[in-house]
Amino acid sequence: MVVTFGEALVDMIEMPDGRFAAALGGAVCNFAIAAARQGLDVTYLNPLSQDSFGQRFVNLLEQERVHLPGAVRSASPTSLAIVTLDASASPSYVFHRERVADRDITPARARAALPSGMRLFHTGGLALVPDDIDATLEVIQAAAAAGALVSVDANLRPLACADLPGYAAGVRRALARAHLIKVSEEDLHHLGYEGVAPLAAARTLLDTVDAQLIALTLGAQGAVLLSRRACVTLGAPAGIEVMDTVGCGDSFLAGLVSSLAAGGKLSVAALAVADAAVLGPALRHAVATASLNAMRVGCQPPEAADVALYLQSGAVAQPS
Repeated sequence: MVVTFGEALVDMIEMPDGRFAAALGGAVCNFAIAAARQGLDVTYLNPLSQDSFGQRFVNLLEQERVHLPGAVRSASPTSLAIVTLDASASPSYVFHRERVADRDITPARARAALPSGMRLFHTGGLALVPDDIDATLEVIQAAAAAGALVSVDANLRPLACADLPGYAAGVRRALARAHLIKVSEEDLHHLGYEGVAPLAAARTLLDTVDAQLIALTLGAQGAVLLSRRACVTLGAPAGIEVMDTVGCGDSFLAGLVSSLAAGGKLSVAALAVADAAVLGPALRHAVATASLNAMRVGCQPPEAADVALYLQSGAVAQPS
């Protein structure tokens, strides 16, 4: 069982004609859907709104076979993000998240809702902002105590918080509790590694935390998996037609987790001894998952069968 804790928000995406299109999203919710499409048993822990967007989230998650504990609904509205795409189709965000549904949960209620049999507890993104970090850390601690492998996606959104140093400090506290960390080059910049080469920064981060594995995403340059025993790298597949990059990081992490789970390596003990023979196939699967998402408009993670066919086509190289 994979348990997720974090935001479900509506991306209001600015279109070329100035109108906005609403897309259900949020990094943690996207990850939950992407992981479910890879065949994992997934629970989304946060409450969803009673408003029309909240009902759309309920319908979507139930359609994707994501569990909603007790189907708890909140009277608060759904979170919103105003999304603008740049010339390379990379998104930037402005958030509206005061008194919203996915934040309408206490640590005690979240701890009580944690299901038995958790293999992985995943959080990150907007669950790590200063106003929420202490609560999130309480839930992380409870999940770890229950034996779950803890995954944290830094996924910093500077426009979500006026206090960027405080935000970054909270993210570092969460990363210190993780067994599996996902960071981007931009995340490392905001975490204090400005001017440091991304891989060198990731190595320094690994030396300062107890995590067993760091997944470093580098956009068009591909990705790196870094463990205590190995480092494997893989560039993005050549010749793909990128529609946009919305949800690519979430799809990447879902692909990574599903591959590790399929190989019986989704545990603290297994990651502690993970070498290139383990990490190489997992990275290839993760990059394939993200690449397929990039070739679709918005966050549309692929099914497990789509990833298998894409890998069989030879479009994704072997990691080095």
